[in-house]
Amino acid sequence: MLNIGLSIFGLKPSSMPKVAARAEELGFGSIWVAEHLVFPAVIPPTYPYSSSGHPPINPDTPLLDPWVVLSYIAAATKKVKLGTGVYILPLRSPFVTARAVTTLDRLSEGRVILGVGVGWLKEEFQAVGENWENRLKRTRETVEIIRKLWTEETIAYKGQYYSFDAVKFQPKPVQKPCIPIEFGGETKAALRRAAELGDGWIAAGRWQPDDVAKVVAEIQGYRREAGRTGPFNITCSCALEPTPENVRRYEAAGATRVYLRPAVSPGVVSVEEAFNAYLERVHDTLLTKL
Repeated sequence: MLNIGLSIFGLKPSSMPKVAARAEELGFGSIWVAEHLVFPAVIPPTYPYSSSGHPPINPDTPLLDPWVVLSYIAAATKKVKLGTGVYILPLRSPFVTARAVTTLDRLSEGRVILGVGVGWLKEEFQAVGENWENRLKRTRETVEIIRKLWTEETIAYKGQYYSFDAVKFQPKPVQKPCIPIEFGGETKAALRRAAELGDGWIAAGRWQPDDVAKVVAEIQGYRREAGRTGPFNITCSCALEPTPENVRRYEAAGATRVYLRPAVSPGVVSVEEAFNAYLERVHDTLLTKL
């Protein structure tokens, strides 16, 4: 069955567990959070997912650590999947990421989706002293290392960017064989990376069903070339009114998850009230009819 998710971007912290718990009660299947580590004081128009180059955020946008937020939500929920959309993988050590994600997987009893990206904001990498040019190759090594940490008893690694002698990593995640790693990005290189390395693809922005179908076909081709089989998730934001008919169009296009982003008008009602009203409406018009 198609998983209907909810982005909680815009909620204040005290509202997050309450809204997430209500979403779970009403039949939502996943909760999603966004992530950046730091912004430059002026964000250049280099965002690749809008025609203007401007992202849907500004340097003063408050963003919390995704693993802390999702742990907070995990404590208030029992079933919903908990996903990052997306976590900028090459900004961190593979050990730090593996530990944080494993911790949440254990606390949530196996509900984590590690959605990752390679980053689009060069100034963010420069601010924290991480190399921008080699981030794609480092991402590949990071994914290899994380999966080894999650599945092997003793791990040693020798790569171009990361090398270490035998280490132990415990505990292992709840999910077997390991936590799904799903990639964002929309260039051909990004789609190929998702197909070759990932367990799924996460779309940025709002996609029409016909466009999703084209991407799914392209990814499937890359997966065949790489000799990869098995489950592969396609996650996208709903660009249409969330009706049963429209959601089924996404499902027919190959989507396995569709997440919704409530449109909140500042100053009309509280953000929490707006989210709750939206959840009830989606429950009545969509979730009860799928």
